[in-house]
Amino acid sequence: MANQSMMLTQVQRLQMVLAPQLRQSLEMLQLPILELRTLVQQEIEKNPTLEELTPDTPTIEIEPGKAESDSEERKELDFSEDFQVLAKLDDEWRSYFFQEEATRRYSPQDAEKRQYFLDSLPQQESLQEHLLKQLGFAGLSEADNQIGELIIGSINEDGYLTTTLESLSESAAIDSSHVADILGVIQDFNPTGVAARDLRECLLNQLVRLGKEDTVANAIVADHLEKLGHRRIQDIARALKMTTEEIQKAADLIATLDPKPGRAYSTDVANYVLPEVLVQKIEGKYVVILNDERLPHLRISSLYRRLMEQADTSSDVKTYIMEGIRSGVFLIKSIQQRQQTIFKIATEIVAVQQEFLDHGLAHLKPLIMSQVAEVVGVHETTVSRAVSGKYMQTPIGVFEMKYFFTPGLKTENGADLSNKTVKDMIAQMVAAEDPASPLSDPHIQHTLHEKGIRIARRTVAKYRLMLHIPPSHMRKTY
Repeated sequence: MANQSMMLTQVQRLQMVLAPQLRQSLEMLQLPILELRTLVQQEIEKNPTLEELTPDTPTIEIEPGKAESDSEERKELDFSEDFQVLAKLDDEWRSYFFQEEATRRYSPQDAEKRQYFLDSLPQQESLQEHLLKQLGFAGLSEADNQIGELIIGSINEDGYLTTTLESLSESAAIDSSHVADILGVIQDFNPTGVAARDLRECLLNQLVRLGKEDTVANAIVADHLEKLGHRRIQDIARALKMTTEEIQKAADLIATLDPKPGRAYSTDVANYVLPEVLVQKIEGKYVVILNDERLPHLRISSLYRRLMEQADTSSDVKTYIMEGIRSGVFLIKSIQQRQQTIFKIATEIVAVQQEFLDHGLAHLKPLIMSQVAEVVGVHETTVSRAVSGKYMQTPIGVFEMKYFFTPGLKTENGADLSNKTVKDMIAQMVAAEDPASPLSDPHIQHTLHEKGIRIARRTVAKYRLMLHIPPSHMRKTY
């Protein structure tokens, strides 16, 4: 056996490491505009040499000068000679960031209207608040009210009781039968079916409130709910010794019940998106416009530039200011580069998808990121980061920029067809089918073949699942 020992050795190898500034640049490229604004505000708070241009910021006429080359910017800047390079950068970037929007004034009347609008927004009542309000009118004793509050606090957003009666009785230190009595009171509250412990109880409670407790629908929910979920209508008919038409009629009634009664009181905040790109048709041509109204317009503070020029400023202070200015300049350049990259990518998307903008989904063309990356002159991963979480407002609606990137299928005439177009065709075929004889996957495949679209049956099944369309036997009605 060979001797084993520990020793230190040196190994030379090449390894790619992202610099901190490059990491920051990639992060800004990937962030949506509202999140980017938050990041920029944080940078402004950390870096005193940065300031945001506002409508009240005075403008200064600057003589046009030649911008320093990138090689000069990379040189080590000293305090006596090369500081003028940084001073001029403020003026160079202002022409990009200080646009017409920056000169618009926000009047007190506008602020008053905005505040009135915010105050007018309705506050959504939560499910728990709605139930507690009804509990107050139930006429229960103070002790029973506390038990009711305990039960309501254990109801989730869908309206289901998520805690067992045994656990609730232990928490309240009372008999579980008494907790069940209070639960029965709450189950009579609105919305109908609330406080149920499972789907079966939820649906049964709704049928009781509708006066349908002695119907076929009640028997199906009580004993054959799983079979109904799999659309085994004939099996249910045999078990209940009824016709399939009677079972189907009862199933139609059950379908009108709400399996999640609490969702009507959901307090989830709607996610609003701000389009990064606006596409407008001007004089018959589509024009791409960057929506950078919410993006802070930055510049290097003139106060700190003057401090650098003063002879009595200590070298430590000058070093601190110099680092802040370097960081600020890089941030400004990164924002400009981000905007230019998104603009170029959006311009190429619009150039490829003009027929889609004119005629709709049926004319969406296949497009892959490497194709756009080659035209724009960036790497494919850069395109992926640039379109992530970004939205484009077009004359026919707002779309996520990733929406336009889809693989394609070849038709018999050699034309390329987006898979989104094929999915839309499948969805339309299913929507128009006879409910008593729904289309199977082979039937859909055959129909697409007749239209010149060569597609495998398993691909049809995959697209159907992506569209959340159940199989044909589960779509069949009797």
